[in-house]
Amino acid sequence: MPTLRPSTRVIGVAAACALAAGVAYGTGTASADRPSASTTAEPHNIGLLFKEIDSYYGATQDADGVWQSSPDSQYAQDLARIQAAAKKRIARAAHQHHGKDERPAVVFDIDDTLLLSLDYEKKTNYVYNDATWKAYVAKADRPAVFGTPALIAYAESQGVEVFYNSGLSEEQRSAAVENLKKVGIDVNLDADHVFLKNKVNPPAYLSDCATPAAWKCTTVQYKSGTRAHIESLGYDIVGNFGDQESDLEGGHADRTYKFPNPTYYVG
Repeated sequence: MPTLRPSTRVIGVAAACALAAGVAYGTGTASADRPSASTTAEPHNIGLLFKEIDSYYGATQDADGVWQSSPDSQYAQDLARIQAAAKKRIARAAHQHHGKDERPAVVFDIDDTLLLSLDYEKKTNYVYNDATWKAYVAKADRPAVFGTPALIAYAESQGVEVFYNSGLSEEQRSAAVENLKKVGIDVNLDADHVFLKNKVNPPAYLSDCATPAAWKCTTVQYKSGTRAHIESLGYDIVGNFGDQESDLEGGHADRTYKFPNPTYYVG
């Protein structure tokens, strides 16, 4: 029996159960409720749950033994629907902001929003380990989440500024940038646009929850605080993209886009 992840990164049992029950992901915030740790009903059978996750992703191993998602999977179809709606919003926002002082921007999480971690999840049986996760990220060899290189290129073509707001650490910057470039995402990958957790020298705009002596920011505080900082630079965040509700909560975005991810939960 696999051991589940700690509370900050655990398998998304409730989210996957909702998925198994036929819940569809749509534009804006997720249509499914946030996962809950309490229930009065018998939980979903975990063995069947793993099979349902495989089916949702169309998970298969390639010639190198790497787990990949199928471009014909329900996962890919859900992503395509969300991204099509996002492109329409981006185009409207670019037109509406034309000639205005406040510039339109979009913000993307990285893990399982732009770079797919399915191979890690499958090979660890959905069990998180800090050392193995860091080694996996350092390989800089994750595939793109379907459609995201084209989505980012589209935003850039419309004159919408692209930012990245990730829970990866500052020490993982070079690997993250290398991996993004490898999958065809090469837009605004400088330090002014890629925001990562810097626990050694946290930025002043997070001073309410982070100092060099102690990092106390929750995911929501860190991500919403970073978006507020981006706004302070003269941008209107017209779209905020993530695979976790905690990527999206806390405001400072006109619209949120929840990408599907039934493999883990970050509170």
